[in-house]
Amino acid sequence: MPGEYFATQKDQVLYTVVGSCIATCIYDREQKIAGMNHFLLPGMVRPDDMLTSDLGRYGMFAMELLIGELIKLGARRGKLEAKLFGGGNVLKFRSCDGDVTRSNIRFAKKFLELEGIPAVSQDLGGNGGRKILFFSDSDKVLLKRFDIRKERSFIKSEETYKKTIFQEPHIKSPLRLF
Repeated sequence: MPGEYFATQKDQVLYTVVGSCIATCIYDREQKIAGMNHFLLPGMVRPDDMLTSDLGRYGMFAMELLIGELIKLGARRGKLEAKLFGGGNVLKFRSCDGDVTRSNIRFAKKFLELEGIPAVSQDLGGNGGRKILFFSDSDKVLLKRFDIRKERSFIKSEETYKKTIFQEPHIKSPLRLF
């Protein structure tokens, strides 16, 4: 799901569906350790929200969290490779929100470049959604593109995430000291 990540050294199939979001599959082929994340935005965490935010939904944290888990399982940073998916232009964002999908794509590519992790495969951009099955034992991906306009439940889900992302933080009453 958006904001989640998972790493494993077992033979598993990791699955997600992305529209404007990015899914990153990262693996160490020799150690047979692999994982996937699914993030919504490159990063828009307000300093006051750092401790209460669902950090995994932001690219910077989602990537660091996944890489950290892979390394804990025994992956070697210098052997990591990645595959990128998503960044489809499936939602209408307000102009003040910026170009969310293009920002997601640029962020994911630049992050991997700066970390020295080659993106050996990618399927990014366009106007559709993607269903992704990532096989951790072989680092193979099965990808199915679909027309978002025909998937009402997916559009509803994406719209809900969009509203959650861009809502103002709840105003909290100040603490009182006694």
